[in-house]
Amino acid sequence: MAGNIRVVAFDLDDTLAVSKSQIDDRMAKLLAELLAQVDVCVISGGRFEQFDTQVLRHLDLDAAVRDRLHLMPTCGTRYYRWIGEGWGLVYAEDLSDEAKERIVSVLVEGAKALGIWEPEPWGEIIEDRGSQVTFSALGQRAPVDAKYAWDPDGAKKGALRDYAAARLPDLEVRSGGSTSVDVTKKGVDKAYGMTKLVQHLGLTNEDVLFVGDRLDEGGNDYPVKAMGIRCVAVTRWQDTADYVERLLTTLPAGLPGDV
Repeated sequence: MAGNIRVVAFDLDDTLAVSKSQIDDRMAKLLAELLAQVDVCVISGGRFEQFDTQVLRHLDLDAAVRDRLHLMPTCGTRYYRWIGEGWGLVYAEDLSDEAKERIVSVLVEGAKALGIWEPEPWGEIIEDRGSQVTFSALGQRAPVDAKYAWDPDGAKKGALRDYAAARLPDLEVRSGGSTSVDVTKKGVDKAYGMTKLVQHLGLTNEDVLFVGDRLDEGGNDYPVKAMGIRCVAVTRWQDTADYVERLLTTLPAGLPGDV
């Protein structure tokens, strides 16, 4: 095993797969090979159902390897492991109904005030994910090309994030994926999820390696970097696949350099 790396954690969209799309066969094969050597965690803003559609249905895992897979939907506000005969919930940091109502009101108000409320979206713009409320500017089912073209420099998301954060000071507001803003309980973000995982497994931060595409300050992967976990920055799933291939060949000798 490479140094003392015991867990490799990944963001999902644009790290393991194209946004809201299933993982490529190459990526599925590499994840299975990695799981044969270390624990793997997937932590992202989507719901568990999205993890299932994008990742789980495309992995061929036996019982021993499956026990090494850790799933943290909604930015680590939920944690699932294989328990008995299925995926069981270890914890959930659900929002209250009152908090959800305030969040929805602020996000709608802010999007309209900033001129980014889409009158004809592809599906719901605001989704209640239990432990997270997510604003998706073009709707939950927007085509990938449209999502990537909507806000290439992140300015629109950033403006809505700032608007909501100023009005929801008791909650955590973050820029999410290509068109999204996520709101959770205060202090509950990907760093929270990684901290809970480390504690659950009896490890330290030095035992974890994280791979993500939003490690820039303000990105939803940045809290993991800020807590001192070693991180590898990527921009697309192919970068991640290339890195994992190198990682697999050097696990006994040490980690390869960052992408």
